[in-house]
Amino acid sequence: MDKKKLLGKRLRELRKRRGISQERLAELIEVDPTTVSNIENGKNYPTMSNLYKLLEVLDCTFTEAFDFEHKNNNDNLINQIIERLKNNPEKIEDFYKIIMALTK
Repeated sequence: MDKKKLLGKRLRELRKRRGISQERLAELIEVDPTTVSNIENGKNYPTMSNLYKLLEVLDCTFTEAFDFEHKNNNDNLINQIIERLKNNPEKIEDFYKIIMALTK
């Protein structure tokens, strides 16, 4: 999953924890509801000013908002590894050695 989608998913999770609708969140940060929807759906990154407003309304830190790497399931992780290997065929042997060392 790409970073925009992961961030959007995380912001949706934080919004829902606060019990705030997308429409209400849009009002609170002074944007159109489609802006919030596009951010949460991973179509757009929030602007820096909107990100600060989101963090304030959602009562979370920058670190909390970007704490989504652990959310990847095994299938996503495997797909990311395969993509990296396809894009870096010269590293296949190195990947193999690392995997073998970690799984003894």
